[in-house]
Amino acid sequence: MTKIIPRWEWRTFGSDLQEFLDVFKQYEKTGVKESEETYILSRKSDDNIKIRFELIDMKTLLRHSDDGLEQWTVLGKAGFPVHINDLALIFKAFGIRLPYLEKDEYDFASFMNEIVGDIEDLVPVQVVKKRHIFTVEEAICEYAQVTIDGKPTETVAIEHTDIHLVRSLVAKLDLINLRNVNYIHAMKKSAGIL
Repeated sequence: MTKIIPRWEWRTFGSDLQEFLDVFKQYEKTGVKESEETYILSRKSDDNIKIRFELIDMKTLLRHSDDGLEQWTVLGKAGFPVHINDLALIFKAFGIRLPYLEKDEYDFASFMNEIVGDIEDLVPVQVVKKRHIFTVEEAICEYAQVTIDGKPTETVAIEHTDIHLVRSLVAKLDLINLRNVNYIHAMKKSAGIL
């Protein structure tokens, strides 16, 4: 098995975070990434389940630090058609019992329509991102323009395996007075289910 190293993350959302893009521009830019993603929010869980580039990506929150940083780890990834074995893991992340399924595999459309669409506690959210990614003292930093079901917002994030580095960069980049909010909470608030 491949060793997965959990990452500490700090993130905030707002309507006027452009100044932090200018701050990040002083450092090494590693790319701009654009994507359209489907997140599936669960009323029973705060695990992060998203579909991007035909791949289901699952992350879970391991713990919070005393000052509010969050440590996330990868639960797994699954491609389409998604097999019932992977669906068992996905539904565990949803915090919902896996329903009886007629088939062993589901393509994206049937997964969304025949499974997700039939479960009231699951809410799909369409997210479009344009991420500007930088390396600051070995940490990944990003400024992104995001739409959540058509509603525009901006986000700034710092992540690394070393909590001390993340904590020091939050202070150094003058982000310390902004609230740490992860994607799931931001989307649940936007969707009115938080």
